[in-house]
Formats: sequence, C-alpha cells, structure tokens
Amino acid sequence: MGKTVFIYTFFMNHLLEKFSRHLAERQLLHINNRFLLAVSGGVDSMVLMELLRSQGFSFEVAHCNFTLRGEESDADEMLVRKYCEFNNLFLHVKAFDTKSFAQETNMNIQQAARTLRYEWFGHLMNSRDLQNIVTAHHANDNVETVLMNFFKGTGIAGLLGIKEKKGGIGGKVIRPLLPFFKAELLEFATSIHLEWREDASNESNKYARNHIRNEVVPSLKKIIPELEHNMMENINRFSGIGLIYEEAIRHTLQKIMEVKGNEFHMPVLKLMKTPSPSTVLYEIISRFGFHAHQLNDAMKLLHAESGKYIVSDTHRLIRNRNWLIMAPLAEAAEAMVVIEEGDAVVMFADKKLTLKKMADLPPISHDPAFAMLDASGIKFPLLLRKWKTGDYFYPLGMTKKKKLSRFFIDNKLSVTEKENIWVLESEKKIIWVVGMRIDNRFKLTPCSREAMILQLSSAQ
Repeated sequence: MGKTVFIYTFFMNHLLEKFSRHLAERQLLHINNRFLLAVSGGVDSMVLMELLRSQGFSFEVAHCNFTLRGEESDADEMLVRKYCEFNNLFLHVKAFDTKSFAQETNMNIQQAARTLRYEWFGHLMNSRDLQNIVTAHHANDNVETVLMNFFKGTGIAGLLGIKEKKGGIGGKVIRPLLPFFKAELLEFATSIHLEWREDASNESNKYARNHIRNEVVPSLKKIIPELEHNMMENINRFSGIGLIYEEAIRHTLQKIMEVKGNEFHMPVLKLMKTPSPSTVLYEIISRFGFHAHQLNDAMKLLHAESGKYIVSDTHRLIRNRNWLIMAPLAEAAEAMVVIEEGDAVVMFADKKLTLKKMADLPPISHDPAFAMLDASGIKFPLLLRKWKTGDYFYPLGMTKKKKLSRFFIDNKLSVTEKENIWVLESEKKIIWVVGMRIDNRFKLTPCSREAMILQLSSAQ
C-alpha cells in the first residue's frame, strides 16, 4: 500500500510541477480565469482535466458525442460524465449527426467534426461568459502536424507547428500540453489509475494523420530513435526563424504591393527583382486561398500575356499588362435591371443611378459619373446590364461604331475593371457606357429641348 501511494505521489508531483512551471513561464492560464475544457474521454484530455482540477483552476467541461462509433461513442460520454459528477465539474454534452452534416456540406468526417465542435464551443463561450477554450493537443500531435505540413508543401508557416495560443471563436484557444509527449501522459494516467478510453478509429490508417502516426513515425524512429525530441527542438527553433521570416516578408510586401479598393496590385518587374520571387509569390498567394501546388502556375503568370489568370476559392490572380492583380472573385449579382419611365433612383451592384429630366439645358459636365443626354431620343423602358462580348456603341465625338472590347483596350482597363462595367440601353441601343462615355447619337445639341440627366454614385 505504501509503495502504491509513493508511486502515485511521485508521478503526481513530478508532472504537476512540470505542468505548473510551464503554465507560469508561458503565461497560458490565470487561476482566476474561467475557461472551457474540451474533453473527449481519451488519455490526453482526461490527464489535462486531472492536472487542471488538482491545481484548482475554474473551468467547465465540453464533450462532443459525434455518434460515429455507436455504443463506443456513448461509453466515451459516460466516462466523462462519471468523472465530472464525482469531481463536481460543470459538464456540457452535445450529440451531433456528423455523417449527415458531412454529406450536406461536402466535407470529410474530420472536417465536419471540427466545424461542429468549434461552432458549439463558440456558442458555449459566449453564453457562459468563458475566457478561453482549452484543448489537450500534445507534443506527438505537434510532430505529426509538422510532418504532414512538410509533405503537403505548406512552406515555412506549416513548419511552425501547433500554436500554444491561437485566436478562435469566442476567444483564444490554449493548448497547455504541447511540451508533453504522449508517453508521459500515459505513464501519469497509469500510475494514478486514471480511467480513459481508447478510440479504436485511431488505429485505422484511413486518415492521413493516423497513417503518419502509425506507420511513418515508427518507421523513422527505427533509424532515428530521438526523432520526436529532435522534431520538437526543430519546431522551437523554427518558431524564432518564423518571426524573422514573417518580418522580412511583411517588409517586402509593403514595397511591392499597392492597395486599390479591394484589389492588390504588384508590378511584375519589382516582384522579379526580389531575392526569391517564387518565395515571395508563394507567401502572397497563400494568403488568398491558393494551394502550394498552384505556385508553378502563378510563376508562369510572370511571363504570360495580359488577361491570363489562376483562381482560388476566393480570389483570382491576374496578369494585366505589367502588373499582377489579386482580386476577389466577383460576387453573384443581378446582371440586369429594367428601368421604367418615372423611376427616379435605381440600385444596382454597389451603386446608385439617379435619373432626372430637365427642360432647361444645363451646362455640359465632363464628370464621367454624369451622363447628359437628349431626352427626345430615349425610349423607355431602359435596360441596365453588364456589358457582353459583341457590344458596340458610337463613342461621343465619333461617327463610327466601336466595339466595347476595343474601347476598353484603348482606355487600358484591367480584366477586373472590365468585368464591372455596365451599360444602359434604349431600344437595344447603348446610350451610355456607365461611368465612362455616352453614345454620340444621344448627345445634347443646340436643338435639344429636354435633357435626361443620369448621375452615378455609391450605394452607401
């Protein structure tokens, strides 16, 4: 009996002391803060719950039942309930139909579970006035993550590993077990007879992380026994390198990127004169949803003809003359608006069009936001629409027609600027290329008796 108590006390005190010192050095958690602890029932989260409880932290527990393993999932939930009831801890439990959610959202099971988990955590954080979400990620998780990122080609950022603190839904996500290896946690749990449950799916190599954990790491450890410790030392070094690297990238981007509205413009020549154009370009595109495998296509744009582009889920990188332009994908919008006689204001896209007839002819304005037309030649209804290939008009001052595509080239419009051009039609004739030029056939003349005044402005 005495030996058992000694072993319990030794491991309890040893890990507690190491854990407490780590929290203090990194200033991860304050004893007066209330936080939400994510507990699955596995050894990692059960040990973390025991460590935090034994040190007097105030927290509430959240357990997700993803209903993926039938009775096994229910048994995980019962274990967490039992521990929390015995230790008088406030417990939140929620069951999810994870498979249905994954099918509805076209996610894989892991993505779906993560999304459901953190959305619920965010709700609990707000409703319970909690400061942080605490999870039980540990050193082995960190090693696996860095290996996966390395093989995926995610660049320097992927080699920095899991962050101890990271902004999340409702507050910061804190991971206080990152310096601790799984073997330490298992040794501690076994020595104090702490109950936990193993997730049988962790043994399956169906998921990439499990394959790294079960096959790749053990194989590498046969060659390099200290693999995991070496990797953790590298991760710590990479963190410092990452800070220096990020500062250098930030300084470079400030020199070569120009912000124009919601677009970023980069002169190709300046980009190519940086010490490593491919590195700089990767850091640019990775910030806008592009993947590592798209870097070669992005580099080809440096030598491509104007108008070539590549896309991510959210943005497009376009070669426009001597520039690369990073622009958001155009949001779906009404491509056509019918304007009836008597309409005074029309809203379209993010703009407002004001219409007014005047018997007294106003002074001619050269502001492109104004169109001053001879009202006698305008027949309602008018059609306001996006321009399309094949459109033509007679630009003010010209007696010959010109295709809009040629007109845009002459005015040196970029691809994204062209995509946002609207035209105003009367009886299938373009009377105004909105915000640019009126049609010569509808201009005011000394014989005009009534003017149609159109004013373009922001919808804000």
